Amino acid sequence: MLSENKSQKRRMAIVIFLTITAVFMFLVTTVSLGTYYYFSKDLPSVTALKDFRPSIITKVYASDGQLIGEYFVERRTLVEYEKIPKMLVLAFVAAEDDDFFEHPGIDISGIIRAFIHNIQAGKVVEGGSTITQQLIKTLLLTPTVDLSRKIKEAILAYRIENYLTKEEILYLYLNQIYLGYGAFGVESASESYFGKPVEELNLAECTLLAGLTKSPERFSPYNHWDLAKERQKYVLSRMLNEKYITKEIMEETLNTPIELKKYSNPTRKKCPYFVEHVRRYIEKKYGSTALYREGLSIYTTVDVEKQGYAREALKKGLKELDKRQGWRGALDNLKDEDADDYIEKLKDKYGEEPLVVGMTYKGIVTIVNNSNKVVSVNLGSQSGTITLANMSWARKFNPAAPYGSISRPSSALSKGDIILVKVLERTSDKGTYRLALDQDPQVEGAVVSMEPDTGYVKVLVGGYDFSRSEFNRAVQSRRQPGSSFKPIIYSAALDKGYTPATVIYDSPIIYKDKYSRKGVWKPKNYDGKFYGPTTLRRALMLSRNVVSVKIVFDIGPDYVVDYAKKLGITSPLTAVPAIALGSSGVSPIEMTNAFSVFNNGGNRPMPIFVTKVVDRDGNVIEENLPKSQPVISPETAYIMTSLMESVVQSGTGTRVKALGRPTAGKTGTTNDYIDAWFMGFIPQLTTGVWVGFDDEKTLGRYETGSKAAAPIWLYYMKEAVKDMPVKVFPIPEGVVFARVDPETGGVATDDSYETVIECFKPDSLPKEGGDIVLPEEGSKFLKEDLGL
Repeated sequence: MLSENKSQKRRMAIVIFLTITAVFMFLVTTVSLGTYYYFSKDLPSVTALKDFRPSIITKVYASDGQLIGEYFVERRTLVEYEKIPKMLVLAFVAAEDDDFFEHPGIDISGIIRAFIHNIQAGKVVEGGSTITQQLIKTLLLTPTVDLSRKIKEAILAYRIENYLTKEEILYLYLNQIYLGYGAFGVESASESYFGKPVEELNLAECTLLAGLTKSPERFSPYNHWDLAKERQKYVLSRMLNEKYITKEIMEETLNTPIELKKYSNPTRKKCPYFVEHVRRYIEKKYGSTALYREGLSIYTTVDVEKQGYAREALKKGLKELDKRQGWRGALDNLKDEDADDYIEKLKDKYGEEPLVVGMTYKGIVTIVNNSNKVVSVNLGSQSGTITLANMSWARKFNPAAPYGSISRPSSALSKGDIILVKVLERTSDKGTYRLALDQDPQVEGAVVSMEPDTGYVKVLVGGYDFSRSEFNRAVQSRRQPGSSFKPIIYSAALDKGYTPATVIYDSPIIYKDKYSRKGVWKPKNYDGKFYGPTTLRRALMLSRNVVSVKIVFDIGPDYVVDYAKKLGITSPLTAVPAIALGSSGVSPIEMTNAFSVFNNGGNRPMPIFVTKVVDRDGNVIEENLPKSQPVISPETAYIMTSLMESVVQSGTGTRVKALGRPTAGKTGTTNDYIDAWFMGFIPQLTTGVWVGFDDEKTLGRYETGSKAAAPIWLYYMKEAVKDMPVKVFPIPEGVVFARVDPETGGVATDDSYETVIECFKPDSLPKEGGDIVLPEEGSKFLKEDLGL
């Protein structure tokens, strides 16, 4: 009986235990399912991961394929999983999730192991999150740490592991992860730290990179090399523990030298004005999202080498002009006690490395010796001297005065002056140098150079220094072109029946002008003189203003405006007689395009900056092929080119004759020397140069297009064309030649004192006696106009 009671109690206990267990399991299952469904309802879908499209870099390329610009929100370049070194993958796995290839997204044993290790270390030395969970933090959830997010993270990790392969998860992770120094993903990180693609990394570089995930800033090899090496050693030890490498390989890798190469965004380096112009174009056409997030590949026309030549030519020419204006004074002047502190700062700034010849540095004047005509300058740990010959230009600043020089160093410099000096030569191994006094010019300029047949813009320099001013004067400014506009007028005249031999009277004349203070306008030549009967060729060659004005009155200002638009001038032009002297503002790119018409047989090319735009999927979404439109006859284009060859050979543009090859061009100078231009071309290249102040101050007395702009054109073109074959301007079939008398413009006779060969259109050959445009009947002029 007693035995039976015990048996019943045992059965009852088992029943109760099983009931409680069943209830407990039911409750656990219910709670678990409830929790799962509760936290699952708002979770993002993992299916979107198949179409992984993170923000990536838009890259801009030069005509030769050089990378010249990058735009991004996150600096990331996607790399295929197959191109990622196996050892880099294993390094990340060993360091971050050694059971990655086995667990289902959550590693319970890893969490327990990390907990034990952290307790033993007394601090957090190891995390429990798997690679899958880390990926979820950056792609699908916010980084906020709380119980709710951890539950969601676990659910998503399980889903991802059942939806993607391990390799697909690693592809996402290694392209998404932030690795410091602004780099997202292993490809950008490889470029940022080692200056090469990820597929070229060795084991030492792979393990250094894998060590950054824990704390990219703390373990940065740039800022904390010792900590970075310590972290690399940890990664290698984990790889050894997982039998990915041997002990010997670990020791060898730790002793492998690593060369760091800092990332440098090319956008502001080689072609900043060109790249910025392209950026504005792309953003306007495709939007900021496409530009900064969608990883476009933009292929451009710029020639990096020529761009460099133009940039240096512009700087050289502007500095020369600036020095002709005089010395604006020292940057500062310091007393002895402050001077000592400044010298210490220079030591920190320049260090012990030799100064670079040709570069400009700050220094402080220590001695001004008038007797020996030498100035001593301290540059921190090094020093140099400036002889009078290398500072003679430093007269008191006065643009209105003719160019002058100083006879004593003390006329410009004093002890304690902070100045800029250019290094000319190293004179000893003890850190002494021969220097020249320098100053940064305030004047600005622009250079545009394009191929006339293709319209490809090879050079676009919009100012002295992009870091000083991003305003692109080559395309954004509107400045009066002065006499450089005359070829457009003369071309219009040729199409109205004028010829190079047409004679126009260069004589005083007065026109009514409602815009003038006196109600009349009395145009004059640059030198104030009048030269009587003048052929069209000679008038352009010597830039006769009066002749140009008379031509405009004859053919009509409205016709000139329409003609200029036909040649590619898009800026608003005012149809007034003063257009003869370039009174309406235009941009250098417009003028260069217009001159390319003369250089391209009368065909107007479409200026092209971007040849092709490719989206992130490899689709070509824009392609620009060379396109030109005939706007004037080949005969008119050639005759104008011939006229401008005379400008270079014998007129206002003789300075560029030194190029030593067939060249055509025209100078331009505006009133009060505010703007200076030189527009010129050889058969393969059309180049325009503009010089002026942004606030339209005078450039200085006698700073004409010939003096201020033409040298820059020549400096650039000498370098740009040195490898180009010498070509002559082709003569179209419709051009004929005849011997004429330059005095009358008529066919040469036995009585002609002088004869020249001139070019004509077939229907405009000269007649005997010449083609003379008489002075306007009834025109008035004053004695002062004749210099009486």
